[in-house]
Amino acid sequence: MDDRLPDRLLKTTGLRVNYLYICHRKLWLFDRGITMEQESDWVLQGKLLGQHSYSSIPEEHKEVAIDNLINIDIVDSDHIGEVKYSNRMPEADRIQLLYYLYYLKKLGIEKKGTINYPKQRRKEEVPLTEEGEREVELALRKVAEILALPKPPSLERKRICPKCAYYEFCFGGED
Repeated sequence: MDDRLPDRLLKTTGLRVNYLYICHRKLWLFDRGITMEQESDWVLQGKLLGQHSYSSIPEEHKEVAIDNLINIDIVDSDHIGEVKYSNRMPEADRIQLLYYLYYLKKLGIEKKGTINYPKQRRKEEVPLTEEGEREVELALRKVAEILALPKPPSLERKRICPKCAYYEFCFGGED
């Protein structure tokens, strides 16, 4: 059996990979164009923090988009960096950055990765190892599997739900 990742699975967004680790239902809904983030104060706070936390970094090194798929917050000669509002979802943050590193490696670009948590004044180095590559490949397969479902995954109440942009959509009228 060939375990190589088909190219079509590589072509997703970092946000979809991140959502895989947060909520499968959110991933499925987002993929179908049901987006609630533009209404969310939490998302707005995160965007503002990212825009204003690294004012010393030249604009051409911020918000770098590649292939209309990945949008890297910070790029320099050796590193790429993701800026996150909080460290409440470290595995989702980590897999998103690993995906970016993996994607760049497939393009022949090798970088180191850093997750920046400016509110906590903390940085976390995230190296792309062989184990990390396998984790990304597994995540990409799982994303494709969820997106192929004919209807959204079942509701699953998690502790993060009340702060999610999709909360009212999923649980409206329950409480």
